[in-house]
Amino acid sequence: MQGYVALILGVALLALQVFAFVEALRYRTDAYPAAGKLTKIAWSAITGVAVLIGLLSLNSPLNIFELLATAAAIVFLVDVRPALRQVLGKDNAKGGRGPYGGW
Repeated sequence: MQGYVALILGVALLALQVFAFVEALRYRTDAYPAAGKLTKIAWSAITGVAVLIGLLSLNSPLNIFELLATAAAIVFLVDVRPALRQVLGKDNAKGGRGPYGGW
């Protein structure tokens, strides 16, 4: 039972890391410096390494390397991605906000 729980957790963390990697590749190269973040190559490498670590740690997701890889993916998703979305004007997920504020 414990092995199945570890595998499910490993797959969930890997999915998070793959999502962060795909999102890092999706944004334009010039948006990263405009948002005041590391370059696209740097974030693609960081999240790519996180995916590789996630693949290697699939059965043991609570080791230090997997935790660091997950932390890197989370930092990208909660810090870098919103800044990129704001720079590119794709932050319309707030609902009802136009170019001059809320409705």
